[in-house]
Amino acid sequence: MPDESDKEMTRTDFLATLNRWIHESTSTVFFGGAGVSTESGLLDFRSPAGIYSQEGGAEAYLTLEFLNARPEAFYDFYRNYFMVTGLEPNPAHLKLAEMEKLGLLSAVITQNIDGLHQQAGSRRVLELHGNGTRFYCQRCGRDYSMEEAMAAEGAFYCHDLDCGGLARPDIVMYGEALDADTVTASARAIAEAELLIVGGSSLTVYPAAGMIHYRKGDSRLALINLETTSYDEDADLVGSWPIGALFAELRLDPVE
Repeated sequence: MPDESDKEMTRTDFLATLNRWIHESTSTVFFGGAGVSTESGLLDFRSPAGIYSQEGGAEAYLTLEFLNARPEAFYDFYRNYFMVTGLEPNPAHLKLAEMEKLGLLSAVITQNIDGLHQQAGSRRVLELHGNGTRFYCQRCGRDYSMEEAMAAEGAFYCHDLDCGGLARPDIVMYGEALDADTVTASARAIAEAELLIVGGSSLTVYPAAGMIHYRKGDSRLALINLETTSYDEDADLVGSWPIGALFAELRLDPVE
């Protein structure tokens, strides 16, 4: 149950409360969505300026069926929106990495596929939807980097001349199941958390969004998202600011 009388508070009070809760918690988990990466320059899917709006139903591209039937078109789309170079972690990624280094964060669970959490220095990152910077051959399983995929012209095929299979990004496409080991590890981390921070997620993309139901009843839930979510009423703390700009002000000072 919420234990703050006024969940919608000033930015200063929000940060002070969140910092206090972080230091009071023996296990804090961060669950992040597309809003964590938009401040690094990536488009999200569902905002008015997102990929769906620009492509008119972009989920049709991100299927195994589309990849295998029209590999050239798949890679044109994927290079345009997902193989973006020069991206840098924003203050949200950096603050989470700092929290982990200080022993204040148990895990990052992310719906994003950009690898920016690892680039920022986070070590325990559970990627529910995979990692779009990794590729592998569907036929022989050989691994490839994004640099190798970017260097290909058109569709990306295995370099092994005895194979020549079509390579794919190491992501969960529409119609595919989430990785069972990642789901299990994420559910366990949330179930053990005393504080769950959800940032930059509308909590509408399932099954990933349903992960927060694993949290224990006496845990605290802090939500940070520009738009309201269906979980706001259940949260103990709600903030509607860009998470990168907000976390840039999170000091992590010990509470006296």
